[in-house]
Amino acid sequence: MSGTFVLRAGSLSLRASRRGVLVCGLLSAALLALALWAFTLGSYALSLGDLAAVVSGTAGNGVRTVVLEWRAPRIVAAVVFGAALALGGAVFQSLTRNPLGSPDVIGFTTGSYTGVVLTLLAGASSYSALAAGALAGGLVTALAVYLLSFRRGVRGFRLIIVGIAVGALLSSVNTWFSVKADVDTALRAAVWGAGSLSAIGWPAVLMASVLVAVVALAAPVAQRRMRWLELGDDTAAMLGVRVERTKLLLVVLGVTATAAVTAAAGPIAFVALAAPQIARRLTGRGTSVDLAGSALVGALLLLGADIAAQHAIGGVVLPTGAVTVCVGGAYLLVLLVRESRRGF
Repeated sequence: MSGTFVLRAGSLSLRASRRGVLVCGLLSAALLALALWAFTLGSYALSLGDLAAVVSGTAGNGVRTVVLEWRAPRIVAAVVFGAALALGGAVFQSLTRNPLGSPDVIGFTTGSYTGVVLTLLAGASSYSALAAGALAGGLVTALAVYLLSFRRGVRGFRLIIVGIAVGALLSSVNTWFSVKADVDTALRAAVWGAGSLSAIGWPAVLMASVLVAVVALAAPVAQRRMRWLELGDDTAAMLGVRVERTKLLLVVLGVTATAAVTAAAGPIAFVALAAPQIARRLTGRGTSVDLAGSALVGALLLLGADIAAQHAIGGVVLPTGAVTVCVGGAYLLVLLVRESRRGF
């Protein structure tokens, strides 16, 4: 009987794995198609032939400038940043075992915002300085939430409640800093706080990509540890996992992914919340974490949101964060209703 159960479990796992590979392939193809379409949009219309000419090196200077200097940084940023946000969201949702366990819900993104605001107030505005401020702010916030929620270990629901409270406190601190700062600094902080890819350039994209690459290299090991933790702390400990140490390292990993984006583009909400849940449903992983699928869905969501921000309303360019908030607010409402029916 037990042998039959193991065979059935193995068969289901194999099917989920095959479905996951197929879905990731389709998501990759959709992401490529969406990126190519984004290159052709804008007041300077381009065709796929123009893009091919740029790749082959036969395009004119005007076309090369539009593609490589104007549009490519923003498109690459949307893909990389969307993937990074989704990875951060997947890590925290796995740690809390709750679909609301997202860095923008539990206050870590707000903490990164506070770090950047303090950096701006200190007079620094380079990406390296903002990245350091965002990472420091996110890590300090994560440490505070971790310590405040620690009671013989960290439990997911307690971490979420404490994170929401700390995030609310930091949000009021950010508002106070904006009021007390001089007009120019407050305006820069406000524009940056809207979450936009409009001013993104290659230096910021490349530096953020380095941080995201570090997270991606650690992702396979992290995913294995997260799956063990999802079995329960006691079971994970029996498998040889140092539970609390592993949780703390995963928090650092998730905050790093989120801070890399926050430093470059500001706090872009709800991608980290929605992408892992959508990926689980598409790949058939159920409650199990899927970092590859989450990253692809996150890249698709942010790239789609950025295209809508630029072209949905003629003559008006919206902050990308404004689009993700609108879409994410509706998603959050549906998620809350769904979880309340389950007795959340």
